[in-house]
Amino acid sequence: MGPLAGYRFLEMAGIGPGPFCALVLAELGAEIIRIDRVAGSSRTIAVDETLDLSARGRRSIALDLKQAEAVGLVLRLCAGAHGLIEGYRPGVMERLGLGPQRCLEANPRLVYGRMTGWGQDGPLAQTAGHDINYLALSGDLHCFGRRHEVPSAPLNAVADMGGGGLMLALGLTSALLEAQRSGRGQVIDSAMYEGAAFLTTSIWAQRAMGWWQDERGSNLLDSGAHFYEVYTTSDGGHIAVGAIEPQFYALLLQGLGFDASQLPAQMDRASWPAMKRRFAERFASRTRADWEQVFKYSDACVTPVLSPLEATQHPHALARTAFGEHRGHAHPAGAPRFSRSRPVQAAPAPRSGEHSRDILHELGLPPDRIAELEAAGVVRQSPDP
Repeated sequence: MGPLAGYRFLEMAGIGPGPFCALVLAELGAEIIRIDRVAGSSRTIAVDETLDLSARGRRSIALDLKQAEAVGLVLRLCAGAHGLIEGYRPGVMERLGLGPQRCLEANPRLVYGRMTGWGQDGPLAQTAGHDINYLALSGDLHCFGRRHEVPSAPLNAVADMGGGGLMLALGLTSALLEAQRSGRGQVIDSAMYEGAAFLTTSIWAQRAMGWWQDERGSNLLDSGAHFYEVYTTSDGGHIAVGAIEPQFYALLLQGLGFDASQLPAQMDRASWPAMKRRFAERFASRTRADWEQVFKYSDACVTPVLSPLEATQHPHALARTAFGEHRGHAHPAGAPRFSRSRPVQAAPAPRSGEHSRDILHELGLPPDRIAELEAAGVVRQSPDP
């Protein structure tokens, strides 16, 4: 039983950070009911929904929210839920009749999580965007990339999943704790734009203390330093180096076969470009496997750059069961770990509407009423595969 066992959240079906937030909660043991569209999947392309590894750990009910009966069913679900997750543009839930005021009337203790790119208000609130846009305006994207090169987007992990999904999960669980004391729910306004900026607070601290220069690729953590960099090996592989502390840097030099007494000081920024060239030449002289053996179990902070498939087979990943598998497809396991509250592995992703009848039955609706709602198109039960 995970630490959130016994808590129920409603998830308004969407893509990206909202579903990731729900996944985080599901992996912590919460029950998630996803409210899908009667028309089918919310995804933009036709796929096998059960292979959406980011949507595991839910049950699904498919409703036509343009019909009053469907809205009423969601409000009944709200009455028995602890939280709700929605990722529409500001105002959409209100137009559906499911805005915070109405849902909190149905359940005054409900914590209502709102996921948007720019937030619920402000001049950009109604504007579309994606991870790269939120990174750009937050100042984050300027910092990613190498010197004299254009900024490089770090997938959609920073703004969407970190600044969005994880921040909303934190907001929801924090609001749940507060509701236990106050007896009152509240609304969580989670903006990916603001969350992404918050994740780089340590960089802002370095700027304030004069340690960070705004020129990309000239700092400790942005590929400026020779001891925090990725190098190519003789076989075309790559090695990641992160030997920041002096004692770790000493071990790095030792493994590379350099005499520290013949080299500039580690933090001599003027020497970093030349040292990077020397490191690149040395790493290019041997294969990735060779360097793995040199630095195996060393505190030099040197690791191979693994492909996703290689990552699943690394001895540490196997020892920690860091990856799971569904129908032959690997996926990262849930995190973090708990000493007592150990969630079971989340169930596979559902098909849209797979659990509609079960959920309505749990609400107390008799079979004939459920059949009437299906016939009217208010609800859809996914057919068996």
